[in-house]
Amino acid sequence: MFAQALSSRLDRRGIHYAWLVAALTFLVMLTTSAALGLPGAFLKPLTKEMGWNTDQISSILAFRFALFGLMAPFSALLMDRFGVRNVVCAALALIAGGMALATVTTELWQLFVAWGLMLGVGSGLTALVLAALVANRWFSARRGLVIGILTASAATGQLAFLPVAAWLIEHMGWRVAVLPVLAACAALALLVFALMRNRPADVGLAAFGDIPAHPATPPAAQTVTPFTLRGPFLVLRDAARTQTFWVLAGTFFICGLSTNGLIQTHFIALCGDFGMGPVPAASALAMMGAFDFIGTILSGWLSDRYDSRKLLFWYYALRGLSLFWLPHSTFTLYGLSIFAMFYGLDWIATVPPTIKLAATAFGRERAPMVFGWIFAAHQIGAAVAAFGAGLSRTLLLTYTPALYAAGAACMVAALLALMVSRTRAAAATEAARA
Repeated sequence: MFAQALSSRLDRRGIHYAWLVAALTFLVMLTTSAALGLPGAFLKPLTKEMGWNTDQISSILAFRFALFGLMAPFSALLMDRFGVRNVVCAALALIAGGMALATVTTELWQLFVAWGLMLGVGSGLTALVLAALVANRWFSARRGLVIGILTASAATGQLAFLPVAAWLIEHMGWRVAVLPVLAACAALALLVFALMRNRPADVGLAAFGDIPAHPATPPAAQTVTPFTLRGPFLVLRDAARTQTFWVLAGTFFICGLSTNGLIQTHFIALCGDFGMGPVPAASALAMMGAFDFIGTILSGWLSDRYDSRKLLFWYYALRGLSLFWLPHSTFTLYGLSIFAMFYGLDWIATVPPTIKLAATAFGRERAPMVFGWIFAAHQIGAAVAAFGAGLSRTLLLTYTPALYAAGAACMVAALLALMVSRTRAAAATEAARA
């Protein structure tokens, strides 16, 4: 009732309720991705206090990344069956519980439950599938821009909170550093429960950019989708028959390998190996988040106008060159600032063109679930890098081989992106310009 009244009030001022839903989604993804990124700042404090090895903690973070990704196809199903509002509130509760539980852990298995299971499932329920679902349901126009803004919030949240967390760790201990995320999760759960709705019809509207129905016509009742775990696997079976799916899943695997799993998880520890303190290192990550915010929104705008295949080619190639250069940056603030600028601009700029290609190839309704499987590949790549880089640091005492391997993989992804069907890519461009 409150949402309906607010929608009418906003409509009289020429503001579509879709923008409020997008703003809520932005804040949810910002906060949940911040929770996902925070454990990277806790690697050194935990190894020092608990005596656990880097590869032991990295294995938990790797499992979290994998579970985060594998939840994505099922999050689309759960949101369709139980509603976006209910699933998002449950996710925020799981994330808050996992972060709180980590502060009282004394055994490695307890950390696995808190950061592996609870954080993995909670963040997986609000993964980038949420952005794809909200953009596809609530927007017919400006969809690429909205996807760009929402996905920018995900990467920015993973990085922007880190300087504050690093400062709190240094001055007040790592347990205090989880409190801002806990407070944000609680506040957002209340806002989401009060304001979030599943579809435009729930507040008597058409999607933004669609021709509205006659005011006297009540919104059509939504058909409840039968809840079955077979649904995502049936979608996967059909999608897996196409080359487009495997190319997008393969490039997204490399995307996760070269971002979340490597830089987000190990960057602060990597800088520590070269004598840089955690606060300056976290500040460099935050700088990447700022540049990523600009780059991903720009990528959404570009994906509405240009061939997404070519955009992905340039994004992956530039990222690969940045990773090749990082071991030679001297790890001064100046050198890392250059890296942060070039690497940050396309940290997650790959998402809008990938979602665009998936929507064109598999249809508007199936796109969120198909993208969920593509995103699962992203997080499996992140898990491989999180564990592999930690193992490299433990066995070889350096992260450099992991950086070179990720850079080479990005070059492969750049070439793979051009293999998406030309017919599909042309259709995407023509539809965007129409």
